[in-house]
Amino acid sequence: MSVISRGLAEALDETVDQDWAGYGPDRHAVWDRLVERMATLLPSRVTPAFLSGVQRLGLRPGGIPSFADLNARLAALTGWRLVGVAGTIPDAAFYTLLAHRLFPAGVFIRQGHQLDYIEAPDIFHDVFGHAPMLTEPVFADFLEAYARRWLGARGEAERAALSRLFWFTVEFGLMRTPAGLRIYGSGIVSSPAETRYCLEDASPHILRFEPGRVMRTDYFIDDLQPAYFVIDSYAELYDALGGPLAAVREGERLIEPGRLVEGDEVLRAGTQLRTRRAPLRA
Repeated sequence: MSVISRGLAEALDETVDQDWAGYGPDRHAVWDRLVERMATLLPSRVTPAFLSGVQRLGLRPGGIPSFADLNARLAALTGWRLVGVAGTIPDAAFYTLLAHRLFPAGVFIRQGHQLDYIEAPDIFHDVFGHAPMLTEPVFADFLEAYARRWLGARGEAERAALSRLFWFTVEFGLMRTPAGLRIYGSGIVSSPAETRYCLEDASPHILRFEPGRVMRTDYFIDDLQPAYFVIDSYAELYDALGGPLAAVREGERLIEPGRLVEGDEVLRAGTQLRTRRAPLRA
């Protein structure tokens, strides 16, 4: 039995029942407001795969969806399922679940005054933001392979490099399509402000995806991103896991958010007028 398999029982201890019947009308109303707001923004801004996933999963107003209904659809498409969590869980449990095609989704939903931002991922972020991409076969394979690579990483530096790859792709990734740049990152699509900003504001840099560069780049967790990285296909994400990890050595600095470096393929140089400066993490 592999280390990953042995850790599954412990990871499952972090999960909870969705308790769909426990959601009151006010909770369902928040879901509806969020979905209705995004329905006008996303069709011309997300990748075809994301939009198809929304449709195939039936993510629409009408109340918070049940995991049982979503899992019946997801399992038939790519073998993935959602499992409920009460909040943030340990990294090892999170990636162990992903390695078994189980996506941890928060069972709570933000309050009405938190429509634009919530620090901890809730059911809207996890289900509306992440689940559509789980219907795309190549992306679905990548996410499982990514989790297995994270679990097999040699030390904290490699895990940190992989976490930055996750941030700039799964959460904040863009794709170049025949119709122009489109969003596939869940952190973007669950934020109306960032959905508009990343494609239409002059401030952020738009850079071609290069795995080594991405793994050495710092980011903001509580602000709009100063730069976004663009793929041409989901296969690039899977391929990125096959190469060496660009781990940052002890004492070495990460690339500052919004900074251009030699070797960057700049698709659009941003003004950086909306970029704040912050101390860098080593």
